[in-house]
Amino acid sequence: MNTEQQKDEELWQMAKARVGFRWSFISYFIVNAFLVVIWFFSSGPGSYFWPIWSMMGWGVGIAFQYFYAYHGNKMISATQEYEKLKREQQD
Repeated sequence: MNTEQQKDEELWQMAKARVGFRWSFISYFIVNAFLVVIWFFSSGPGSYFWPIWSMMGWGVGIAFQYFYAYHGNKMISATQEYEKLKREQQD
């Protein structure tokens, strides 16, 4: 596989990760909004806000997914790590 095909594959993986994040975020928003509505009509303001557990738990997963989709490729790139090690070895 040549370098151009490898870069296209990396871009394709990034695009899939970003679209996956968007769908996950939409699901997160809709489900948690539904839970808040259930809480509001069953217990109401002034009672224990139990939907916070879903928001926080799922929110951690969403945060990791966001980091991977938009910033992860820079942090976990084997090519960049190889180049860094190569530079260190030359020094």
